[in-house]
Amino acid sequence: MSTEAYVYDAIRTPRGRGKANGALHGTKPVDLVVGLIHEIRARFPGLDPAAVDDIVLGVVGPVGDQGSDIARIAAIAAGLPDTVAGVQENRFCASGLEAVNMAAMKVRSGWEDLVLAGGVESMS
Repeated sequence: MSTEAYVYDAIRTPRGRGKANGALHGTKPVDLVVGLIHEIRARFPGLDPAAVDDIVLGVVGPVGDQGSDIARIAAIAAGLPDTVAGVQENRFCASGLEAVNMAAMKVRSGWEDLVLAGGVESMS
């Protein structure tokens, strides 16, 4: 059983003002996550997509474009195999941090080996 969990990389999406006419108002949250998944795959070309066990995302407002398990939808939209699971959780202002903690717990427990984790929120 693994006793350690490591963060291999950290990527941030662009950000803009949270307004109806903000820089990202036309960008759907799932597209932000898909962009991050594509970037991880570009940075680590030897990464077998089937090796990803799960995607854990923190989402404070899981409704509309951010609802319906955005982590699983992003995995599918990014072209990951259908064996890659996805889960979202809501911890209000610490959802992304809690998602990373959940991912670390899954790895440390030996339940999973490779988990992508983070948070997403559209305020526009």
